[in-house]
Amino acid sequence: MSKRRKDARPRRERPQRPRDIFVSRPFDGLVDEPEWIALRELVPAATAPLQLQPALRETYGDRPVTLATLLPMASAAMSHADGQVLVGLQRGVDSGDANRDVAASILAALATDPGDPVSVPNQPGEGPRLADILADHELDITVHEGFDFWLAGDADRDDPAVAASLERANGSIYPTVKLAAARGAYWCQVPERSHLRWVLPDSEERALTALARLSASDGLKLRDDTKFAGMFRAQGLLVPVWDLPRETPAAEWEEPLAALSKRYAEALAVPGDLTPEIRRARHGLIGRQLTLR
Repeated sequence: MSKRRKDARPRRERPQRPRDIFVSRPFDGLVDEPEWIALRELVPAATAPLQLQPALRETYGDRPVTLATLLPMASAAMSHADGQVLVGLQRGVDSGDANRDVAASILAALATDPGDPVSVPNQPGEGPRLADILADHELDITVHEGFDFWLAGDADRDDPAVAASLERANGSIYPTVKLAAARGAYWCQVPERSHLRWVLPDSEERALTALARLSASDGLKLRDDTKFAGMFRAQGLLVPVWDLPRETPAAEWEEPLAALSKRYAEALAVPGDLTPEIRRARHGLIGRQLTLR
């Protein structure tokens, strides 16, 4: 075939891929942003009921929708035979926008008949976000000791894949307790020690400056027998971490956390430039970045 004839052939158009989008702070604007991040990044097993916008309730009825940290095989959503919808935050595959991922999962599950598998695209593209489909409310979180909330009856219990996934997931759980003294704060116990991890609600710059003020005034410890271990970023917010005595129960950290939360709020409100001492403390904190722990 001649070059001219080749050029004359119609060209097949390639299907367009969804545009990749990266949102560094995907849950910004939600009333309970630190808790959304904690459930996605820190907490092994927890659930929270979600409140749909009235228009969606009119379309799909009063199907209960529950946010879950993790679902079987890290799936995005489940539609139980009784009509209940479970939506997972810790998914096996994500796009660059966790907010849009969860919103797409909710809509896909609502459009799925009860009991049928839910198909959710890995790259959902542009579309409604959580603020468009949910009423703005604080999450009423229940932390579980295991993942039995996955099961919706004997049919699920008899599914070998679900049973195997449930056994693996339960074996990986470490004790975790939600603390009441601050939103987004959780105590957890690992083999060597215990930790307190707190998702701060403020922008990274403001949070870092407030922590530096506390560090410069020796106000960053929870108690004398604790150690500020460092911090990491999660979904656009800072998460400071404290090492705690392993055997001290979670309830004993409520009062120290409440006092620290008060000191943090006061440091956050201090106006004016930073002193050299606070600047040095700030640089020191930047050097104590942790990996997710």
